[in-house]
Amino acid sequence: MEAIWFSYPMVIAESCAYVGMLLFFHNLWRNADFEQLPPPHLASECVSEGTDRQISVDLFLPTYDEDPELVRYSIVDSKNIRYPHSIDLNIYVLDDGRRDEMREVAEQEGVGYITRDSNIGFKAGNLRNAMEQTTGDFIVICDADTRPFPSMLENTMGYFRDLDVAWVQTPQWFYDIPQGQSISQVWQKRAGIVGAMLARGIEKIWGEIRVGEDPFINDPKLFYDVILRRRNSVHASFCCGAGSVHRREAVMEAALKVYGNHVDKQVSKLSRAIKDPELKQDFEEEMSRQMAIETELTPYKFHVSEDIYTSIVLHSDRTRNWKSVLHPQVESKMLSPLDLQTWIVQRFKYAGGTIDIGINDNPVFSGGMGIRQKLMYAMTFWSYLAPLWNVIFLSAPIVALFTGIAPVSAYSTDFFLHLLPFLLIHEMASILGMWGISNFKGRALNLAFFSTNLRAIWTVLRGRKISFPTTPKERQDGTYLHLVIPQLTVIVLTLAGITYASVVCWFEPSNEVIGMLVVNTFWGMNNVISMSVLVKAAVWKPEDLPVENTVSAQQQEILVL
Repeated sequence: MEAIWFSYPMVIAESCAYVGMLLFFHNLWRNADFEQLPPPHLASECVSEGTDRQISVDLFLPTYDEDPELVRYSIVDSKNIRYPHSIDLNIYVLDDGRRDEMREVAEQEGVGYITRDSNIGFKAGNLRNAMEQTTGDFIVICDADTRPFPSMLENTMGYFRDLDVAWVQTPQWFYDIPQGQSISQVWQKRAGIVGAMLARGIEKIWGEIRVGEDPFINDPKLFYDVILRRRNSVHASFCCGAGSVHRREAVMEAALKVYGNHVDKQVSKLSRAIKDPELKQDFEEEMSRQMAIETELTPYKFHVSEDIYTSIVLHSDRTRNWKSVLHPQVESKMLSPLDLQTWIVQRFKYAGGTIDIGINDNPVFSGGMGIRQKLMYAMTFWSYLAPLWNVIFLSAPIVALFTGIAPVSAYSTDFFLHLLPFLLIHEMASILGMWGISNFKGRALNLAFFSTNLRAIWTVLRGRKISFPTTPKERQDGTYLHLVIPQLTVIVLTLAGITYASVVCWFEPSNEVIGMLVVNTFWGMNNVISMSVLVKAAVWKPEDLPVENTVSAQQQEILVL
């Protein structure tokens, strides 16, 4: 009680983290994959009111400023998509950059080219413009660097035999993640056979250790193969954009619903002050006509996170009970971020977009979804609020080490008898629940990203728009230590605190001081290791690619692979 200023923030932070843990384990609780049915032959087998005609599919490749030769690889792979039956597959390049060289590539490859006069709505507006000019029963959405496998349609179209399936999301995998080298290979080069033997001995005890591997934890196995896949059990796996197949009917229904609700909401707001019933009815009829003309129909919400936004609209439509499917097999690959600046831009966009939805259009507090669906979305939104309490977890050991004040009454035997079994069982449960997939680096990076996510939260709270920058498709030159100043600050203060507390303990040893030093040293070093992951990413350069890596050089590497 004498440290209430310290204890209360810790209680709140621990409680928030505990809620996050409960939501996470609820997400992991059950796996229920959809049955993978054979691909339909005719439209009547997968389209409501369909006839005995061939199925029509439109494949969209939105682009803005990507290298046209990079997009060409995606076009070529898209043309190689196979299907066991006759199918009308149309490929379109959606060029928001309005470039002659991009048009020329599309013409050379014999695919459609669609552009527009403005960039309203960015990617979502680009997709809407394309939908207005195409008629396919289904839409495949790719990014400019997405390289679909030939099996993409034959392995996913069977799900649409269920007329309630609105979209199928496939895992987003990467073909350029640096694998690095084992330390036995590295040490052999530098110290010969002695170094190799020593490294192998360490790896036998510790497991494989790799040098030069991807520091950004781009491996999406945990997210797609566990987290999103487990949401199939309650039809709550959301769309992630690229690599997804959509039923056009579902997308248009969602657009019409949002369109109608927006018009009704605006008319109701304007007519609220009118008391005369007859006058009010006439006013609402006239305003409905006017608003219907002025309001744009947007199949994909004009939002930085248009994919999850559209998912929420469809999942909330209780009259249709739309289903979503996470198809577990990889059906395409794409480029991953290869420098910290690119990665931060991408993470900031994801965080800001999701937080904006959570604050302004949170489905957890609206009708339509079932309770388990809401909990799944609640976990997504809650995870992006984590930096609010992660700041406390990062600063608490620093405060304790410098002041000697603990947020608990005592680091007693009773304290450790409660804490250690919980931590051990939590870790074992995580390993079992995640099918043995390690999440250590992912958790470390999530903790280290506290500053970026805090900035995203602050941006949304101030009412600022989250921008729509395209993710650079080539490695940006340089190091980015200026981007990790908050992380470096945590490292320096924590190490200084451990040094200071160790000196105090040396001269004034006591059980209380020793207990405080041990707990906060372990806690602080966990924070230091987590921060170090991002600091390492700031200075990392792939050994197998030149620093001035260009798209063309990268594509040459890809062709070799």
